[in-house]
Amino acid sequence: MRVAATMGLSVAAIGTFVHGASLGSLALGVASLAAGLLLLLGLWTPVAGVLATLVVGLHGIAHASAAGVDILVGVLGLALALLGPGAWSMDARLFGWKRFEIRNGGANGNGAGSSSQDSPPV
Repeated sequence: MRVAATMGLSVAAIGTFVHGASLGSLALGVASLAAGLLLLLGLWTPVAGVLATLVVGLHGIAHASAAGVDILVGVLGLALALLGPGAWSMDARLFGWKRFEIRNGGANGNGAGSSSQDSPPV
């Protein structure tokens, strides 16, 4: 998912660099490349996912010709912001890989989940 979002953000950045020379479009292209790089590395993934969603939303408003790609990348960015980066990411290496387990019942029978923090697979 991170690679697909990065590819879509790169296409949006190249489109803004080619089509417009205004300061706003250049800032949009730089923000798109920055969000794509952060997502590709898996660094600050929730922030980068929200940034990617905002950037492609603005790109979709400015350039309505590629609305399908913008919607797809926006959904991917939002999904990555909610799901997290995964085991093979800089976030997992720096902060540990967090996993939430939902169990069927338990000692007290309420079915509450437990949070654990594991090191990512090598």
